[in-house]
Amino acid sequence: MIDWSGIYHILATPFLDDGALDVEGLPRLVDAVLGSGVAGITILGIAGEAHRLSDEERRRVVDGVVKEARGRVPVAVGVSASGTHLASGFAVMAREHGADAVMVAPPAGARNLDAVAEYYQAVAAAGRLPVVLQDEPVTTQVVMPPAFIARLIAEVDAAQAVKLEEAPTPPKITRLRALGGRQVPIFGGLGGVYFFEELSRGAVGAMTGFPYPEALRAIHAHFAAGRRAEARALFYRWLPLIRYESQPGSVPGTSMAIRKEILRRRGWLRSARVRPPATALDAATLEELSEIIAAVVPE
Repeated sequence: MIDWSGIYHILATPFLDDGALDVEGLPRLVDAVLGSGVAGITILGIAGEAHRLSDEERRRVVDGVVKEARGRVPVAVGVSASGTHLASGFAVMAREHGADAVMVAPPAGARNLDAVAEYYQAVAAAGRLPVVLQDEPVTTQVVMPPAFIARLIAEVDAAQAVKLEEAPTPPKITRLRALGGRQVPIFGGLGGVYFFEELSRGAVGAMTGFPYPEALRAIHAHFAAGRRAEARALFYRWLPLIRYESQPGSVPGTSMAIRKEILRRRGWLRSARVRPPATALDAATLEELSEIIAAVVPE
């Protein structure tokens, strides 16, 4: 049984400077993330640039991460796709390579929620793994109201957790909880920008690729232990970097480029390469990032 709580780190996909998949760099990245004390790893999400990978590259990422994780924490694999058949195939591949769960967002642009429900049921049936329902309307352009998410939880037996990313997330957590029915753990995302408020509304943790996962883990540990003031103070200390790193509504690729640059500086990635189309960070952004890191990150 998966422990759905704490910090599930959304893994960046490592590339070399020439844009090739850095297969040899995967184990180092996984070990660095696990060394931060996270509860789980989620791969091939939006922040993992899954939409820029070939099918073979996806397979190599799943295989490499699962093998390096060695059962130390659960590995959830993003299998979202524009079509049911494609997402179902990704889910089968994830299971065959040892994944513990799959994360599924609606097919992009879908307008018929009955069809979205059928998509979830089909993908869950094909994957035969626990499912994380990902509510991410910015990328998918699909708004899933709380009542519809509650319907999915009721109809999809494999649904074991929800990742909410429709801002502002805290009120939506409250609305979803108020509907009753079968309750599943709720995670926040969005780079952690609402993390403290999400915990206050009943979230069990966060699924995000924020490049200092140990900070989020410490915030969660304080909160879970009833040390609300300490959790809030720590969250506020890290918030300038959380805000700058998430860059909502920024030029495409900027947020991921900042994240990867931080991971490179930490020695977790060999290259900060983001696959195109993505803009390179300019000198002013790099300087601002250095200033924020110096002010926020303890020595």
